Amino acid sequence: MPRNDSPTTGWQTVDPATLRMNAEKLSELDPTIQSAYSNINGIVVVRNGSIAYEKYYNGYGPNDAHHVASVTKSVISALIGIAIDAGYIKHVDQKVLDFFPEYVVDAADKQKREITIRHLLTMTAPYPFADWHEPLDKMCMQPDWVTYTLDMLGQNGELGAFKYSTAGTHLLSAIITRSTGTSARAFANERLFKPTGMKEIPDVDMKSFGFDDLFGKDVRGWVKDPSNNSTGGWGLTLIPRDMARMGVLYLSRGNWDNKQIISEKWINESTAMNPSHYGYLWWLREEDGIVAYLALGDGGNVICCIPDKDLVVAIASEFIMNPRDRWTLIKECIIPAVMDEREDS
Repeated sequence: MPRNDSPTTGWQTVDPATLRMNAEKLSELDPTIQSAYSNINGIVVVRNGSIAYEKYYNGYGPNDAHHVASVTKSVISALIGIAIDAGYIKHVDQKVLDFFPEYVVDAADKQKREITIRHLLTMTAPYPFADWHEPLDKMCMQPDWVTYTLDMLGQNGELGAFKYSTAGTHLLSAIITRSTGTSARAFANERLFKPTGMKEIPDVDMKSFGFDDLFGKDVRGWVKDPSNNSTGGWGLTLIPRDMARMGVLYLSRGNWDNKQIISEKWINESTAMNPSHYGYLWWLREEDGIVAYLALGDGGNVICCIPDKDLVVAIASEFIMNPRDRWTLIKECIIPAVMDEREDS
C-alpha cells in the first residue's frame, strides 16, 4: 500500500517507543558494533518510515558518503525497472544484443543471442569463469569494458544456471545508457535520487583506472569506465541515510510522497523468492519466519528490508576482507527490538 510518511527533505529521529521498538534492546547495538563490527562506519535503522536509531563511528558522520560496493547492483536494478516503466526498454526479456547492434557475433554462437536482460538481473547468464572466481581485474584493464564482457558472455556455461557476475551488471549500466541516452548516474539523479530526496551524485573525472580509483580510497561520486559508462556492479558512493531511503522506497512499493518512482510490479518481481535466493540484483532471505531482501556489498555494506516488520537497516562499512556477517547483527540486536502487538498492549 502507498504510504504518506515518506521522508522528504528532513528526516527526524523518532523515539523508538513511538515506532514500537524497544530502546533498551537497541542500546545493545553500540557496544556490540564497537566490540565485534569495528569496520562499521554508520548505521541507520528505520521503522514505519522514521529513524529509530542512527550512529556513526571511526570519525565518520551523517554527511560522509561511502563506497557501497555491490549495493550499486540493486540501484542498477531499480534503474532498469524505471527505464522499462518509462518505455526506454521494452521488457526484461528483451535480448541483450538488441542494445549493441554494432557488436559482431559469431554465427555459431547461438547462446549469446538468447541472453536477455532478465538473465543479467538474475545472474543466470553463462560465463567462462568458475563460480565466484570472476576475473574482474581483467575487465578493468580493458580499453572497452563492454566489448570485453560481450565477448565473455554466453561462453562455456548453461543459460539459466546461477552464476554471480559483476561484469554482467556493467552491461546493464551500458544498456541504461544505450536506451536512455544518458549515464546510469545521471539517470539515477533525475529519476531516483532527486525525487526521493537523496543527494545528487556528482560527475567525477576518472584520472586513472588503478585499484584506488576503481575500488579504493580515491572512489568518488560514481566510478565510470573509459567509455564513461557508470560502473554497474560497484562504484557508487552513498551516505547511510540515502541507503536507508532506498530501502524505504522499496518497502513503500516504489511510492514516495504519493508519486510512483518505481512500479509496484517491478519491486514485487525484484524481490519474489526463488530457488536461487536471488531476485533482480537483490539477495533474498527467509529464516525463522523472517522474510527479507538485501542489497549487499563487499566489506559489510547493506540495505536490509524486512517488509513484515516495516523495517530497514542501512549499514555503511570500511572494506575489509571477510567481515563479520551483518545478518547476525540484524537478527540478534535489531529484529528482537521490534515490539509485536502483545508487547504494545
